[in-house]
Amino acid sequence: MEFRNLDEELARFGQQLREHRLLRNLAQAELAARADVARSAVQNLESGRGTLETLVRVVRALGREDWLASFGNQPTVNPLHLTRNAAKRQRASGSRRGQAKKP
Repeated sequence: MEFRNLDEELARFGQQLREHRLLRNLAQAELAARADVARSAVQNLESGRGTLETLVRVVRALGREDWLASFGNQPTVNPLHLTRNAAKRQRASGSRRGQAKKP
């Protein structure tokens, strides 16, 4: 995975928002009205700036709630629990150090 600096990531995301808006044939002002934000707020997002609230409003107005839903997905199994449980299971099935084995 290639890591970019934060400004590059924000600019890339803003560009994706702009492209999606244009694919839906929406002007910035129309999208802003649908999202109940100022046109300048849409312009800021597309420039890689803006607030989280504005982002959520605009993403919803574009009908892309799936973008937001992807942030909410949580793993069903915590990998840390797996290692802790594996270590416990291993000790339970083997002998412990320092304890004499029963005859």
